[in-house]
Amino acid sequence: MKLFILLGGMATAITTTLATVAYSEELTVATFIPPQHHINANLFKWFGEEIEKRSGGTLTMSLYPAGQLGAGPVQQYKRAVEGVADITFGLQAYTPAIFPKSMLIIPPGKATTAIEATERLLSVYDDHLASEYEDVKLLGIFTVAGNAWAATKDVSTLDGLKGAKMVPYAAMTTPIVEALGGVPVQMPVTEMYTGLSTGTIDATTATYNNMTPPWNFWDVSSHFVENVPVQFAEFFVVMNKERYMDLSEEHRAIIDELAGEVFSMKGAESFHGADMGSLEAMKTADAMNKVEWIHVTDEERAKMDAAVSKGLEAIFADYDSRGISNAREIYNAINQ
Repeated sequence: MKLFILLGGMATAITTTLATVAYSEELTVATFIPPQHHINANLFKWFGEEIEKRSGGTLTMSLYPAGQLGAGPVQQYKRAVEGVADITFGLQAYTPAIFPKSMLIIPPGKATTAIEATERLLSVYDDHLASEYEDVKLLGIFTVAGNAWAATKDVSTLDGLKGAKMVPYAAMTTPIVEALGGVPVQMPVTEMYTGLSTGTIDATTATYNNMTPPWNFWDVSSHFVENVPVQFAEFFVVMNKERYMDLSEEHRAIIDELAGEVFSMKGAESFHGADMGSLEAMKTADAMNKVEWIHVTDEERAKMDAAVSKGLEAIFADYDSRGISNAREIYNAINQ
């Protein structure tokens, strides 16, 4: 009898161990940014710790930064849809045809920070944006604020902006740069340092974080201009839908608890926190001694805002030409 009980106990233990092994899941997460980027160090570190803690170690993630599962940011959404990675991080602006409505957060509006813009984005998601993410499980959408211009000349007035070669924050905001009097030059952020250094561009929309390491725009800028119409870069974190559905009910529940507002605000807070840290660094950095820090006057800002309104009309007209007749309605809902 004792032997039977012992063997029975061993069988139960083995069965339990095998069930645990079968139940364990590891999610692959692909980003195109370097390992030390704050999104990897903050957002995905938090996410990995949360899913492991909430699952008792049966759901984990493995991060593949710097394009290890595919180089460059352009194909990040496709990589999630096709299952190259279980989860990917990317920008809507690199595939604008997929996310035209989501991108209406990008032009200047009422938001001034990443946190505020993300809150506004989430407020219209169910009514206007959800259809753009039907092919994936959305974990989060969030923004970073382009709240300044890094430049090699004084672009704090409309006269100063006239003819200035300027990088739009996204291709869709080209009409806004034109309305301000600038000459739009498309360029990824990875090339802007060289562009400012060589004179290929005179100015670019920037964040505080762009001025400091690792971007170091303060090395190649003579002017840093604040109180400008704020534009936003927008990001997504999405999961392959089939991979999500293949998870156990318990694991899907954990993902659901973290997805949406919780995940999105964590992303926005990471960008905002990095910006605030850079702002503090800029106040005391020797590198800023050669950079003229300008706050646009209220009079000039009013002129800029009027120009932005003209640019927005061109953007809405472009949407209409592509059969998206409610772009103005969505923009107004975001900025109500």
